[in-house]
Amino acid sequence: MRRFVGLSVFAILAVAASAGAAERSLGKESFTFGTLTPPSEASVRMQAAKWLREQDKLDRTTFDAVWANKDKPVLDRLSATFAMGDKDAAALLKRSHDANALAPTALPEVLSDAKRSQFFRANLALAYARNLANRKVYEEALETLKLFKAEQTVDPASYLFFRAVAEYGLILKKDANESIARLLDDVPSAPERYKVVAALMHFDMVSWQDKDLSAIARKMDNIQRRLDLVRGGKKTQKIQKEVVARLDEIIKELENEKDGDCNGNCPGGRCNKSGKGGSNTPSSPMQDSNIATNSGPGQVDAKKIKELADQWGKLPPRERESNMRELTRDMPQRYREVIQEYFRKLSQQVDGTK
Repeated sequence: MRRFVGLSVFAILAVAASAGAAERSLGKESFTFGTLTPPSEASVRMQAAKWLREQDKLDRTTFDAVWANKDKPVLDRLSATFAMGDKDAAALLKRSHDANALAPTALPEVLSDAKRSQFFRANLALAYARNLANRKVYEEALETLKLFKAEQTVDPASYLFFRAVAEYGLILKKDANESIARLLDDVPSAPERYKVVAALMHFDMVSWQDKDLSAIARKMDNIQRRLDLVRGGKKTQKIQKEVVARLDEIIKELENEKDGDCNGNCPGGRCNKSGKGGSNTPSSPMQDSNIATNSGPGQVDAKKIKELADQWGKLPPRERESNMRELTRDMPQRYREVIQEYFRKLSQQVDGTK
């Protein structure tokens, strides 16, 4: 079993307390890894100087000034070296760092050019993917990192950390946990901030369920992220349809529960021995209909959503607006957006609009 090691004790205790009895193990894997030790700064500097000399771009004064800046991580200094010696690398790094630039939709050709050294391509890919992940361009960040292995970079901790961040952002739970396990188990020299954030991501994923409202909210977050990146195409529309379809399922489950005929499949398994919901069925909403990520205000009863959905087509626009405000008044923003999106789709259906 893989176990988290070397983490901040206080951070782990705080997260563990909120995660309840969540296991601290990521489970067995079908492969094993050895310790990943990054090359020394002196070794990387020598390789960087050699690479720059091969490009016939070695300006010793400028190069020494870059590498004398100890406040910058080795990867940043190596990236600056690449920018000095290769105009494609300079343009790629500048564009990926620019928050106002459009997110890329394809992998850069420079990273797959076999005529260029692996040292150059692997570490340029890492710097590029890190910039994209920081801008939440998770799809291309992950695809870029998959071109190479952590062992091929000068900073395996950053490789595994930003790969985990991208996988976590794309709701790839198994993949993210595997990357986190490698980071925590195999890179003892990883920065403490990486270890703590990785542990927080893991403990958050422990509570993930596939079909509760929190899962819908995660998809809505992903939709919003894609829209912010001007990616409102077919993939985003597919996720939106999944969200609305799941809300439909929840409401139908509640309708079955109300009618008392569950065919042995009442929400939460609350059927009596005859297979029908009856007096033995608790009056409280099913577990999947509860928003329980916040204590106190912020919980919503999906039965209320069902009641409003039943009346929606009969209500004039002003009353729809009033009822929507009342329904979502105390909800956290992320859940409010889920419900509003559902009723927007419902309006299109009942009004015959697009």
